[in-house]
Amino acid sequence: MAIEYMTQAGFDKLKKDLAEALAQRPVISAAIAEAREKGDLSENAEYDAARDAQGLLEVKIARLKEKVANARVIDESKLSADTVQLLSKVQVENLANKMKMQFQIVGESEADFSKGLLSASTPIGKALIGHAKGETVEAKVPSGIMKFKILDISL
Repeated sequence: MAIEYMTQAGFDKLKKDLAEALAQRPVISAAIAEAREKGDLSENAEYDAARDAQGLLEVKIARLKEKVANARVIDESKLSADTVQLLSKVQVENLANKMKMQFQIVGESEADFSKGLLSASTPIGKALIGHAKGETVEAKVPSGIMKFKILDISL
């Protein structure tokens, strides 16, 4: 897995998710033990379900541990609003329909378009990175080419 840059809040959420997943281990172990006590394991659906849940949980824990290990928190004090970069808040105008949009460029694990958080790895995020206020950028999206004018950049 590649290094992922994120905000301190994103990193804190990742660590919280990992702690919650680790806290589920004893719960699932208890469910497995309880199901074992019910007899024949070959025909015990509760045992099978608990073992499946344990497997899924371990995969989730491994994935979260890897994300935490590869996360790099961005020092927001070293950022500039001269060009679009990770954590920039950007206001753009879609030149095709004149619609104005505002979002913050974030790492992939923090992205949530409904909350205005756009991943830097999306075509639009990639197109905006490194450009300054007033510039027009083109983003190649599945439906074609979209053109945006950068109206404002802030932190």
